Amino acid sequence: MEYPLYVRRDGYTGFRASFPDLPLVDARGDSLGELMSNAQEMVELMYDRSAQLIPVPTSSTSELHALDMDDGEGIWMFIDINLARVTSEAVGIQFSLLESLLQQIDAAAKERHMTRSAFITLAAVHELENR
Repeated sequence: MEYPLYVRRDGYTGFRASFPDLPLVDARGDSLGELMSNAQEMVELMYDRSAQLIPVPTSSTSELHALDMDDGEGIWMFIDINLARVTSEAVGIQFSLLESLLQQIDAAAKERHMTRSAFITLAAVHELENR
């Protein structure tokens, strides 16, 4: 699946990247190729055999540019994450919410530099852990 990540310079020679849909993953590399390889490895480490589902990736560039993580100092890239190596996969769902609740979710997600899908996934996991 193609996941967006925000890539910035890390010092003079390296790169650092953050995934808005995968807030637990932070990748680094001395080259873009190494960064991409490390990003795949970090997703596998964080989510393989995890109780957390991997959120569906955000594909809306306007939604990505609206995130606070887009500080104008980096670039957005899409990376193909091979989920075949990860036992926890996302399933797309459709449901209805009150518009006011959705606005609150979007504001809270933006405040945490996450996408809506990532926020709802983490909220569901939190609720299930506390039952």
